[in-house]
Amino acid sequence: MRFLAQLDRSARALIVLVLAVALFFAVNIFSNVVFKTVQVDLTKDKLFTLSDGTLKVLVALDEPIDVRLFFTRALGERSPQSGRYFNRVRELLLQYAAASDGRLRVSFEAPEPFSATEDRAVAYGLEAVPVNEAGDQGFFGLAATNSTDDQAIVPFFNTEREAFLEYDLTKLIHRLANPQKKVVGLLSTLPIDGNTVSGQPQTERWPLVGRILDFFQVLPLPTDVRKIPDEIDVLLIVHPVGLDRFTRYAIDQFVISGGRALIFVDPVAEVEAAISQKRGFRPRGSNFNMVLAAWGLRLAPGQVAGDIDAARRVNVRDGTQMRVADYVAWLGLDEKNFDQSDVVTGDIGLLNIASAGILDTVPGSGAIVTPLITTGVRSMRIAADKIINGADVISLVKAFAPGEKKLMIAARASGLTRSAFRDGAPRNRDGSPASTTGQPHVSVAKSPVSVIVVADVDMLHQRFWLDINDSMGQRVLVPNANNADFVVNALDNLSGSDALIALRGRGESTRPFDLVLEIRRQAERRFRDKEQELREKLTSAQNRLNERLSSGRGQAGAVLRAEEKQALDDSQVEMFAIRNELRDVQHELRKDIERLEAWAKFLNIAAIPILLALATLCFTVVTRLRRRARMRAIKARAAA
Repeated sequence: MRFLAQLDRSARALIVLVLAVALFFAVNIFSNVVFKTVQVDLTKDKLFTLSDGTLKVLVALDEPIDVRLFFTRALGERSPQSGRYFNRVRELLLQYAAASDGRLRVSFEAPEPFSATEDRAVAYGLEAVPVNEAGDQGFFGLAATNSTDDQAIVPFFNTEREAFLEYDLTKLIHRLANPQKKVVGLLSTLPIDGNTVSGQPQTERWPLVGRILDFFQVLPLPTDVRKIPDEIDVLLIVHPVGLDRFTRYAIDQFVISGGRALIFVDPVAEVEAAISQKRGFRPRGSNFNMVLAAWGLRLAPGQVAGDIDAARRVNVRDGTQMRVADYVAWLGLDEKNFDQSDVVTGDIGLLNIASAGILDTVPGSGAIVTPLITTGVRSMRIAADKIINGADVISLVKAFAPGEKKLMIAARASGLTRSAFRDGAPRNRDGSPASTTGQPHVSVAKSPVSVIVVADVDMLHQRFWLDINDSMGQRVLVPNANNADFVVNALDNLSGSDALIALRGRGESTRPFDLVLEIRRQAERRFRDKEQELREKLTSAQNRLNERLSSGRGQAGAVLRAEEKQALDDSQVEMFAIRNELRDVQHELRKDIERLEAWAKFLNIAAIPILLALATLCFTVVTRLRRRARMRAIKARAAA
């Protein structure tokens, strides 16, 4: 201390500066070593915090899984958005590896043209995209393998699925840890699997089943099944009509005991009438409300959902001629009708549904009901009889009285629910115990049930989502809607572990300046109005100039009168003036927007450091003033 006291003020300041720099580097090195895995997530949707479901999957890994992330540097240079997304994926994978206690091994590879790394990426089946005019290919995908050489890939990381990045990665790891194909039990009163129904001859399997078979094993079940087989992972029920109480009990016990189910019900199954080939056949409504009520849901009897905004255009006969009209009971639903945060509906673009029913909630069931698909607010409950007896499309439109409430068409039910059979297993008519599952009755779920209910059966038939064309003697199937994707998504989600089912979409790591975007839109509208006005003036001036030029040519070479020449000159001057004003307007638009963006960036980037600097300066000034005041007081006391 005596040594420091002997130094002048500048030397002491230099020593303090050197010590501060040394301390800065020491703290950084210490934190990088000790707190390498420690982080604070302040993002709105906790983007950088692993969910409990993911942690459960990682902790449960019994064998090592190798994950290789491929990313071409040139792709990041060409598309900064891809480079940012690569950093997001890489950071998330590093978190996975840290949480797996070494069982998830992550590596990063940068494939370059004509390299061995590029050959590996191609061999794994990753998708390539051009990165320059020379035709070089770039990769941004992932390949993972387990100890038995099972393989799973993400062909290309699309930024549009960023909200579901964690779900996609966790699902991939879960599948490698459990590589056996899941089993779907199919219980249907319609010939969806090509089976014989109601004495009708064997029919062709619906294309939907083919799509399901690409991902799952399918085990058809009889409609009088008494026990759902133990090997069933998820139960797919289509149009449960006429099921006896023993079959309903088997379904109830399967779900309440931990089984998962995807159920399609319908008040008007139009496809049933088309398949029956019986004249005058009336499509029957599903009668499954007794079981649905235990899960907090109820199919509104005799009611169909109508939506004037989502109505599909169909050809109808109006008197003696054909015309196109909105069919308010046949709907084309898009993103605004889906729960965008649920992995089942988050990436669905379009669903075509027909005379869909309405799901109402049942209070007191203990179930948590989450809507997945709804109509818009301009919807209406339509009497099912108006559809069953042959819909008058034009009359339905004229009589449509939209309400102000969305109608629920599909929902997810979960929670600790009770059995629909409160008195236990059903008995025979003589009161004797019936042979059902052979297991003790389960009255209350020990773990949350997991069920998805959809109030439309017709959407499963190919006429509503598939175009079938003949090309050179072969059938070409071209989907025109995402109906099959929705079914596969739901089965995939339900057949996963509880951890996977609990995962939902997160936010995106890109956070735009929302206020700036809104101000930008307002500025664009203001300037576009002025621009439109000037363009109309420019068109009018151009037309007048063309008319005068045509009139001048019509004089067969005669010399233009002085006033006509002056009029032509005036028109040209007016056009040049309007063009200059139009350029000024466009320039002002760009300058105004750039000014707004610059201010927003300044406030978000520089404002906080400036405020901190001002606060530090104020603190320093106040401290020095207080020190001087204290010194003056000490000198005053000493003088006294």
